[in-house]
Amino acid sequence: MPTPQLADFVKAYDVRGLVPDQLNVDVAWALGAAFARVVVQADGASGVVIGHDMRPSSPELSRAFADGVTAHGLVATLIGLCSTDGLYYASGALDLPGAMFTASHNPAQYNGIKLCRSGARPVGQDSGLADVRDLAQELLDTGTSAGPPGVTHGTLVERDLLGDYAAFLRGLVDLSGGRHLKVVVDAGNGMGGHTVPAVLGTGAGLPELPLEVVPLYFELDGTFPNHEANPLEPENLRDLQAAVLEHGADIGLAFDGDADRCFVIDERGEPVSPSAITSLVATREIAREVEAGAKASDVAVVYNVISSAAVPEIIAEQGARGVRTRVGHSFIKGEMAREDAVFGGEHSAHYYFRDFWFADTGMLAAMHVLAALGEQSEPLSRLTAAYSRYAASGEINSTVTDAAASTATVRGWAEVQGAEFDELDGLTATHPGTNDTDDRMWWLNLRASNTEPLLRLNVEAADVATMERVRDDVLALVRGEG
Repeated sequence: MPTPQLADFVKAYDVRGLVPDQLNVDVAWALGAAFARVVVQADGASGVVIGHDMRPSSPELSRAFADGVTAHGLVATLIGLCSTDGLYYASGALDLPGAMFTASHNPAQYNGIKLCRSGARPVGQDSGLADVRDLAQELLDTGTSAGPPGVTHGTLVERDLLGDYAAFLRGLVDLSGGRHLKVVVDAGNGMGGHTVPAVLGTGAGLPELPLEVVPLYFELDGTFPNHEANPLEPENLRDLQAAVLEHGADIGLAFDGDADRCFVIDERGEPVSPSAITSLVATREIAREVEAGAKASDVAVVYNVISSAAVPEIIAEQGARGVRTRVGHSFIKGEMAREDAVFGGEHSAHYYFRDFWFADTGMLAAMHVLAALGEQSEPLSRLTAAYSRYAASGEINSTVTDAAASTATVRGWAEVQGAEFDELDGLTATHPGTNDTDDRMWWLNLRASNTEPLLRLNVEAADVATMERVRDDVLALVRGEG
């Protein structure tokens, strides 16, 4: 087999490749050895904590990575099956750099690695991943398969941290005093089937909560026999929506393959916008900070450019400070650390918490929603209605030959409409609108893909008719139909 070229599948924020053509045991060993030298030893850490998802290739690849680490005299702590946020917990609690073997929602023939520094701090192309990639490529090209001469081999340690992870999350959100809720959870045969029984049930030996969990696809199976473990696609929510109605449940939760994202379905079987979840959780976290003695004006919440306009409005209504940033976890995490933000949310259903080392955890966000629902008597649809103020298109992709030219065309159209602009991430055009029914508020964001000839469009407006008009006009321009 030819030597894989790591630049083909070591992405901006993680590793994601085909097994075994791209990612195999030799590549995993080289990446572990390079990570040991570039990140672990440079940071003065004593070792690495390593977890993996349920994919058939994950145990072997994670062990090969661990061998690359221990070849440099370091300790590799193997925590076995875990969610990505479970790995972040381990990195934060043990104060060690971490490696999570997962390809999230990608098909079964893929696997990957998410890397972090001690305290779950991200590792991306501009913060060490490019150097790890280049050194690993050198090790592969030269056939190096041993550590530095004279270095005593490190040790492998196995630990089970699932119960500690579950107890930690329960310590952040108390679900014990709420009303009884029936909760359908679709784990998509991913790691939610491992973590949900521990956190929301008694699987880790914790006390029973006032929750009846109805499991859907909890069997760990990296071939994803029921549906793709990507709740961002509407078709992957249909089984959960049907089950919520069938069981008369109060709420439905859907986790992606590595269980770091969580999507919410209300009692009517309708999806709740991740922006509404961001607003709901932000309101709770701001209130908790104020109750602890903070001034609301000193509390920061981070959101990205495609979040609903309701998000900054609701943050401001709580007296707190909204911080807008680019799309992507490295930007969110970086801004949260700079601002010491209590919470951050993305419209992709990634949710970040200061109390969780500024890392993302879908489980903790789900617990906040369950707590909010259980603390009052209204159904979820009514609870979230206050946070769902506008009509949104969702993200729509268009294949283009010249993204810059298409964006310029849309900008010219929006100028005629009287819009204002910013270019924090792509082009955002905002039309403030008036009370006139023919001149309502709308905004759009048009962002070019970094890896494909695509433009990604998001539109939101004060009403459905305005949203559809703006959406259709812009899509016609982008696709050369107008």
